[in-house]
Amino acid sequence: MKSGLPEIFFTLLIASGLISGFVYLKWDDFLDVTTNLINYGASHPGQMIPFDKFLSGIETGEIIKVDLYENAEIVVFNVFDTVNQTLQRVGVKIPIRNSELILKLRELKVNFTSHPTVTFASAWSIISALIIPLLILLIFQLLFSEGANYDFFGGLRKARAKIQLDADTGVSFDDVAGIDEAKQEFEEFVSFLKMPHLFSAVGASPPKGVIILGPPGTGKTLLAKAIAGEADVPFISISGSEFVEMFVGIGASRVRDLFETAERNSPCILFIDEIDAIGRQRGTGVGGTNDEREQTLNQILSEMDGFKPTSGIIVIAATNRADVLDSALLRPGRFDRQITINLPDIYGRIEILRVHSKDKNIDSKTSLKYVAQRTAGFSGADLANILNEAAILTARANLETISIKQIYAAIDRIIAGLEGVVLNDSKNKRLVAYHEVGHALAGTLLKNHDDVQKVTLIPRGRAQGLTWFTPEEQPLMTRGQLSSRLIGTFGGRAAEKIIFGEMEITNGASNDFFKVNSLARQMVTRFGMSSLTPMAMELPKPTIFFGRRLQTSPDCFLDIADQIDAQIIEIVEDGFDKACAILERNRLLLDQLATLLTQIETIDGKTFEKFVGSYTNLPKQMELKPLS
Repeated sequence: MKSGLPEIFFTLLIASGLISGFVYLKWDDFLDVTTNLINYGASHPGQMIPFDKFLSGIETGEIIKVDLYENAEIVVFNVFDTVNQTLQRVGVKIPIRNSELILKLRELKVNFTSHPTVTFASAWSIISALIIPLLILLIFQLLFSEGANYDFFGGLRKARAKIQLDADTGVSFDDVAGIDEAKQEFEEFVSFLKMPHLFSAVGASPPKGVIILGPPGTGKTLLAKAIAGEADVPFISISGSEFVEMFVGIGASRVRDLFETAERNSPCILFIDEIDAIGRQRGTGVGGTNDEREQTLNQILSEMDGFKPTSGIIVIAATNRADVLDSALLRPGRFDRQITINLPDIYGRIEILRVHSKDKNIDSKTSLKYVAQRTAGFSGADLANILNEAAILTARANLETISIKQIYAAIDRIIAGLEGVVLNDSKNKRLVAYHEVGHALAGTLLKNHDDVQKVTLIPRGRAQGLTWFTPEEQPLMTRGQLSSRLIGTFGGRAAEKIIFGEMEITNGASNDFFKVNSLARQMVTRFGMSSLTPMAMELPKPTIFFGRRLQTSPDCFLDIADQIDAQIIEIVEDGFDKACAILERNRLLLDQLATLLTQIETIDGKTFEKFVGSYTNLPKQMELKPLS
């Protein structure tokens, strides 16, 4: 057995259990158990004879000595076997228990001996006190012997890293699309791993680590694997959550084992996913401190400081919560660089769709550009999921190729939920039709609004009808664009009020009001689009529980807060009045579109705009007037 503190501890534990077991038992109990075992065998002879034959035997004197067991219910005696010329031990079961048998034996002068009832209560004490500790000792010997295949304590503390010593990650830069800027940045790391002498010749030290920041699904892990594949070096991967255990010191020990593994296989890529699980700010106090997690983070900081410049190990970490990371982790010398991967633009989404469509049978008439235009704000993982859902819908329909219809259905399903049953009630169906047409018509007639993609009465999720717009991707949004979106969002409630009156408006616009309230507040407090002083009136405040940028609070006096509310109300009321004015001027067009939608249940964007363009040649409506 291996030597060490755990082995000695368990040996002493087993020995104490055995000693306590012997002390607990009494010697008399041991003798009773032994006697009971003997009696149990004697009270169950191999042959039983009838009770009448037994009575005749004692009356004739053939039976001169008997043994009584089980409270005189079983009688055992010896008889002479004339065939084999030997004594044979037989028994008889007494049908009823009474004292007449004892009297009869005394009357006939038959010697008898009464034995106690067989019990195993004391035997169980021996088993529990002796056998079970011996069994534990046997299992312990199997776990910690020299030839054991599993090291219990070693496996508990070692990092469960996925090491690919052949560097065959199966991923290259060709498999990563939509993040060309990040790929160009990481080509430098590939050059260092392949040709380190080029950097050392000019005195350049390689970066020790890099943190990849970005929303979930943008390809952070995929990019790290591509670096290892391009550089042809081992790839060691571990998640940040695997460092933290309930045992004190296990996380720090795993960090040491992980970096020792990286040293043995350098040059290599060491990838830590979700590093925010252990890299959060230290010493926050008030319930936010985890000493074990902080010790693990301290060990990571110490290991990265101990790297030699020519060790050939590049640590890559990924997270989508950079706001909660400890500042000591981000300083140069540990993680020298921070590379942000944003959501892909339309060109990036086209490239991502091409990569994920290589193994799918997509119709040649399907344009990936149209899919990319409709999926603004989608990540690479979202786009892969869309194509997979489209393939599932195609298989369920027994079709051979994936068409644009299945892809659009997959997008609708992922964004809004499963498709429901269209309303049969003509009144409710007509009301929902006017609500959705109000959104689409107001947005179409506004100058800076996004184009209509589809208007439908098919329910999805909790919505009884939906109006889809194709957003234009722009890095900056003007006040006119934001105002147009605000007016278009009010189009549904404005249509209900115009057509059905104040008393027939519904709660279907509740989600629209949340969007309007959020947009108007940002225009006043963050974007400076009001008559108040051009300044940010709500700034992010650091919190010890939620990071540095998640909670906002107003940085203004109370009288300014009242003016902010007044400005928000003015923008909202002006937007609603604009929406009502647009729909009232085009009441006939609103009625015709609502009737058409009620009949065919879905109108695509091109048909909708063509219908509006053929009916009126009015110019686009003006957006919100500037507030004085």
